[in-house]
Amino acid sequence: MDAELEPLTDALMRIMTGDDWGRLIDDASFYNVSPLVQIRNALLVRSRESPELAREGLLSALRTARTDAPELLAELVRLVTPLHHEPSAHRGGAVDNSVFGGMFHAPVIQAATVNGGQHTYYGQPPHSSLPPIASWPRLDAVDPIALGVRRARRLPGEAALPRYVERDCDAELGTRVIEAAQSGGLVLVTGAPLSGKTRTAWTALVTNLPGTMRVFAPPPGTDLRGLPALLRGRSAGGCVLWLDDLEGHLGENGLTPMVLAALGHLKVPVLATMNDEVYDARRFGTSARARVLSGVEPVELNRHWTKNELQRLRGLSGEEPRLTDADLWRGDRSVTEFFSVGPELWDEWRRARRPNAFPRGHLLVRAAIDLARCGTGDAPIPFDVLRKVCALYEDTSVSADAGTFEDGLTWAAAVRHGVTGLLMPGPETGTWRAFGSLVMDVEARHDTPPVPLGMWLSAVDAVRDIPFGPESVAETAHAVLAPVSQGNPDSLLVLGYMERVRKNSEAAERWFRKAADAGSTTAAGILGRALADQGKAAAAIPYLETAAMAGDTEAQNALGMVLVGRARFWLGLAADAGHPAAAEALPPLRAAIATPPDTVEE
Repeated sequence: MDAELEPLTDALMRIMTGDDWGRLIDDASFYNVSPLVQIRNALLVRSRESPELAREGLLSALRTARTDAPELLAELVRLVTPLHHEPSAHRGGAVDNSVFGGMFHAPVIQAATVNGGQHTYYGQPPHSSLPPIASWPRLDAVDPIALGVRRARRLPGEAALPRYVERDCDAELGTRVIEAAQSGGLVLVTGAPLSGKTRTAWTALVTNLPGTMRVFAPPPGTDLRGLPALLRGRSAGGCVLWLDDLEGHLGENGLTPMVLAALGHLKVPVLATMNDEVYDARRFGTSARARVLSGVEPVELNRHWTKNELQRLRGLSGEEPRLTDADLWRGDRSVTEFFSVGPELWDEWRRARRPNAFPRGHLLVRAAIDLARCGTGDAPIPFDVLRKVCALYEDTSVSADAGTFEDGLTWAAAVRHGVTGLLMPGPETGTWRAFGSLVMDVEARHDTPPVPLGMWLSAVDAVRDIPFGPESVAETAHAVLAPVSQGNPDSLLVLGYMERVRKNSEAAERWFRKAADAGSTTAAGILGRALADQGKAAAAIPYLETAAMAGDTEAQNALGMVLVGRARFWLGLAADAGHPAAAEALPPLRAAIATPPDTVEE
């Protein structure tokens, strides 16, 4: 089969005798990849020893390339084609998908024409499909979200991304980026999904390289074979190749060992990211993909933040509320997961309220969010409690054919992006809590409705067995409701209940009095009974009468007892003064009903 390699061998031998020898050596010398190393060495032998030895070395190396690395052989064909001076169809006509008389038929690179020394691919210049360098954006003007950095939860007036928190690997990564900018090479950041690879890599670029550099960020599958030719002749360090999710750029037309070596020769840095599992699957072996990765030691980024990284987060949290939210509400998820998954969970939850989507699931998540807003925090809530409090939402109607609450729970708890569901399971079976970013998103929006007032009492019951749980709810209620409760009997009533939770009876009585005076018959009954228990009958009677008239049976009973006590007191005074009717009425009254000590006033 050497016959089909001989035309290329002869072409190489002829080039050695002409003016193009130096150009070929210059182009081929940076391909430090076997078997092209052997080809380069054979070419050098020609200049030092004998044509016969060089030709034998060339044939041996080309045989190896044909078997082990056809894409490398194709690259050599690309280099030789414009230098090949043999009179043939190559000088102006079509070649019918062949190179050097049919020697090479690989689809990787096929020469069609050579016009004025310009090699073409399928009738086009090798970089004709690539945008001109002048159209590449400057580093200091690129939108990182457009290049793969995940958007974070954002409110009007906030920056698109939260302030960057330094990661432990930043120093090492920055050094590698600087070195790559000086001498070329691939800098690879690997990590688990949502570990912050892209944001970290991007920050390393903008922190360590001049903002005037041009950034080329091709979409996956872009043919990169012509990139070195496009960049050749440009001043060193003027461009950077950005390949987020590198696996989409590997392959025979992408970042091959040849292209990477050529970019290195031109001192063009390549910065890429890759998921751990994808890297492991492609790192080992003899394929071109593996050879691209084999010479690079990746900078590994951990999904879970270290103590030092969390310390830096807390140091910046006072400067930006989003960082505070991430620290407080991320739960057992990482900071980057909190920022990355949150916006997508929010969008999915919001759209689920539609009748033809998952309205019961939406309602369960809303209940979990509102319970957290009431001060339960990340405390797990039993499913039965979530389902029960859904009845408090009078503004939400769910049709009977919308599925069961169990169906809604299945939807809400399904894990998204390998990270979390909208509802996260608690440590005890059947308990759930809303993902923290959802709570923060609801709290931060000006159009968010307040939680139903009945939710506060349900929240107290839900965390009654958790140390300081009820007190946390009471504190939150006071902070939320007290400023807006003026004249609202229902809010004032809830504040009275919350003071009871805090075991502050005097404060509770004040709130109940305000609620009763504002028209709450429930508060009137509570206050009237409390006053009666304290022996303050005269003060209790008006409130008890209000509640009794509204049908409060406990108030009716208490009012009757208070009135009986007062009757006994006055009848006793009359009997002692010798009034015969009082003396006759008092004994059966005393015998029939046991009442608190007779009193007329507190």
